[in-house]
Amino acid sequence: MEVFRSSGAGGQHINKTSSAVRLIHEPTGIVVECQTERSQFQNRDNAMKMLRTKLYEMEKQKQDSEITNARRLQVGSGERSEKIRTYNYPQGRITDHRIGLSIYQIENFLNGDLDEMIDNLIAADRAERLKGEE
Repeated sequence: MEVFRSSGAGGQHINKTSSAVRLIHEPTGIVVECQTERSQFQNRDNAMKMLRTKLYEMEKQKQDSEITNARRLQVGSGERSEKIRTYNYPQGRITDHRIGLSIYQIENFLNGDLDEMIDNLIAADRAERLKGEE
């Protein structure tokens, strides 16, 4: 915290009292000055409020960017190259592009026989999790 004389109009009072306040937040390097009031204490309170607001906004922006980045990683871009599954009716084939599995029983799959696909997806998920733990 630094104290200095205010600048601007005000006559003799400004010249003889150090009522302006400058706060420097050392970890971030944010500098806040306040010289709106006649009292040093009021200026210090106002400067503290301004500094608190700036730090809050900075932290909020940091959290928002982390959340945004996490969402982007989870969602993807939605482009055609990011397809999950292809249903090829003329060949009777279902291909899951995430695990590279093709099943040639499209009628059974569409009638609810999903066990083979689900088992392979579970196995691929377990393998991915084990690889991530290493």
